[in-house]
Formats: sequence, C-alpha cells, structure tokens
Amino acid sequence: MKRFERLGRIRRMDPVADATEILRLTAAYEFPWDFTRSLELALYRTYAVPSIGRLLAETAELTGRSQKRYDDTALLLDAVVEHGFGSDQARTAIRRINQMHRSYDISNDDMRYVLCTFVVMPRRWIDAYGWRRLSKHEVVASAVHYRTLGRHMGIKDIPESYEEFESHLDAYEKAHFGWDEQARQVSDATLDLMTSWYPRPLAPVLRASTLALLDEPLLRAFRYAPPPAFARAVVRGAVRARGRAVRLLPPRRAPHFARQNWEIKSYPGGYGLADLGTRPVPGVRGCPVRHNGASSGAPDE
Repeated sequence: MKRFERLGRIRRMDPVADATEILRLTAAYEFPWDFTRSLELALYRTYAVPSIGRLLAETAELTGRSQKRYDDTALLLDAVVEHGFGSDQARTAIRRINQMHRSYDISNDDMRYVLCTFVVMPRRWIDAYGWRRLSKHEVVASAVHYRTLGRHMGIKDIPESYEEFESHLDAYEKAHFGWDEQARQVSDATLDLMTSWYPRPLAPVLRASTLALLDEPLLRAFRYAPPPAFARAVVRGAVRARGRAVRLLPPRRAPHFARQNWEIKSYPGGYGLADLGTRPVPGVRGCPVRHNGASSGAPDE
C-alpha cells in the first residue's frame, strides 16, 4: 500500500452515508496518535467552562478517579467509531453515556459545546501537527458522525456542518471561558494524570510541554502563566517534526483503536462496555449535583 492510497479510498466514499467508516479509517489507520492527543485536549478544554469544570470537581470524577474517568470516556466514545451505530457495542456504549449524563443536571448548551470539541479539535490538531491535512471528505464525515452521536444523546439544536460546529465552539468559548477554582483543580488533576504515564523525573518537563500546546484563552481561563515563546516554539516544532517523520513511514496496515492505547490502564483483565462509567450514588434520588439550566434530556440510546 502506498502512503496516500487509503486517502484515495476515502475520497471515493460518500462522506454522509459512509461517515463512520471514513472516521474509522482516519482515526484508526491514518492518525491514531493524533486523534488520541486531540481528543484529550478537546475534553480538557471543556473544563474552562465553569459549569462543566465545577461539575467534574464536585463529582470527583477527574480529581479522585482520573485514570478511570479517562479510560471510560475513551473506551465508550471509541466503541461507537470502531463498531458503528448499528452494532450492539455502540448501542451499549451510548446507553451507558446517556445513563451517566442523566444522573446530573447538564444544560443542553454545555452538552452541545462538548460535542463541538469532538468535531473541531481533531481537525485543528491534525492540520497543525499531522503528517497531512484532513481532506474535505474526512471533515464532513466527522461532522456527520458526531451529529448522529449527538442525536442519540438527545442533544438539541446540533450544528449542521463542520463550519457551524467551529463557529459555535469559538462563540461559546468566548462567552463562557472563565476562572473557577474547582475547574482549575480538575485541570491540575488532568495534567498530573498525563504526566503520571511517564517516569516521574520527566513530570515537570511534560507538564510544561503540555502547557506550551495550549492557546491563550485556555491559559487565561485556568490562570496558568503563559509559557515562554521559545518553549512554545520548541514544543510545537517537535510535534510538527513528528508528523513529518510519520509521513515518511509505511502506511499502517492494522487498525489501532483507543482500547489498544497504552495509556488505558484501568482494566488489565478486560472490561464490558455496560460496566464502564459512573453509577448513581446509592440512596440519592435525582441529580446529586445541581446546576442552573435545562437538562439535556438524553434518551437511553
């Protein structure tokens, strides 16, 4: 197989009818490392919306159980990509996602914003650091896939196109990014988790490198000191160099899904999709954490 042969296959597919299959080829064959990194940062940036960051802090899902929350999120979302919406695995994963969300008062606006990050951030990351830019087919397919996921989650007023997803994300962040002490705790816990995957002496360097990849609005929201310009240049240049090196490698012949990521550490003996995620607190009726705004009203699947 030649380096761009799979891209040619993608361009011959229908980006609407074959959206999930195109996303699977893109995420599992063309850019598995990049999709993992970009979705990590996609979820991370949602903490800068105080209503989201506070909820995660109050439930302790990302401060007390960071690794499990990371693993469950990656495994549930990727099961839909790997198996497709018509599969038993995808239905089980979506049902679990909806059961978890239904336990809390999460506004439709916040749910829609999080969905936007899944569409926009991988494109921005790959176009900046990947071994090639995403094709129009891949961009359309990603928007269609996550729009379908959003409908299964009961999210209302979902953007129709990638351009609408991007416009909504930028406007929502401009209006809602802001300082919150509990959200900062979630941010710090997430950075600690990411550095914990590597030898301890590297933690300060890895934390600084991660901060060098963040944009100014995100740094301001968490009140992190902006990294020096030279640090940003070195880190971002190194990630771009990795992309250029990957371009010279033979194309991947076997898929790589999130369940194969070495960062997934909570289930060495295996797992069932129906067992992933959080459960309602025994003896607590309704939402244990209250927030202003209407619930998303997510169905079972």
